[in-house]
Amino acid sequence: MNPPSMDRGDLALVLAIRDQGSLAGAAATLDVVPSVVTKRLGALEARLGQRLFERTTRRLSATAEGEAVCLHARALLDGFVALENELGERQNELTGTIRLAATFGFGRRWLGPAVASFQARHPALQIELMLTEQLPDLGAEGYDGAVWLWAVQQRHAADWISRRIARNQRVLAASPDYLKRRGTPATVETLASHDCLVARENGDASQRQHAVWTLRHARDGSTARVRVQGALASNSGEMVRDWCLAGHGIMLRSLWDIAPQLASGELVRLLPQYAMAEADIHWIAPWRPKTPRRVRLLVDHLVEQFRGEPWKPGKASGR
Repeated sequence: MNPPSMDRGDLALVLAIRDQGSLAGAAATLDVVPSVVTKRLGALEARLGQRLFERTTRRLSATAEGEAVCLHARALLDGFVALENELGERQNELTGTIRLAATFGFGRRWLGPAVASFQARHPALQIELMLTEQLPDLGAEGYDGAVWLWAVQQRHAADWISRRIARNQRVLAASPDYLKRRGTPATVETLASHDCLVARENGDASQRQHAVWTLRHARDGSTARVRVQGALASNSGEMVRDWCLAGHGIMLRSLWDIAPQLASGELVRLLPQYAMAEADIHWIAPWRPKTPRRVRLLVDHLVEQFRGEPWKPGKASGR
């Protein structure tokens, strides 16, 4: 003879009756009419061959057998919920591959660790991060998107998605040795008479002798343009940074790249009320009817990681 069985609904019924102290209260909790609770309880007791509750016109109380059922019912129901949650997580586990591009400096220093932490949360996911100084043709080359240091202006904006990942400031800086030798510029205009170290994006040869820096005032939003020049220029931002540290001139460089040197005193920020405009960090991607969930969650993760601008003074770690 097979032992009597109970299902999940039976466990919920018994707990609701015990917790509410009445059949009417249990019916309200289970969102059924009282007659249904009475009928289900009678059928359950008949199947078990045990009386689970003593019922009088004034009082309802669990029998010893009813208490035993309630004791195990809570743990069993909690186990059902835990199992469903685990299965739901497995069903929603991120899989597949994400291909993204980024510039070398930001990609290595900040994006790489953020991407690794996201992948650690989703071990079935594969991420390919390609570092480059030339923005690839994302759609044609099979990229899901790119983390870039400015919003790409496309002829057909509707064909692209752009989302700011974090604010970024390009700030003026020089070494203490340079400032001791040449003096500290007091205004934007005086930059024209200083040795300025120019980073030529993508090896731009259109301006060999000079460059124009456009700076925005933090308080009133006004802009100032100054033509700067110097004997040293490079398409490598890291080279420009090394020259600046060695005392060869003034540079305009992203705060995320030089925050540790500013904090240590190896570099001094100049004209701190000014920073270069249009230098924020963006996620850019070809438009598609539906972005894969794994990509959407990665972008959300990056926004959260960089929300507080961890490279700001007092937060930057030197990594």
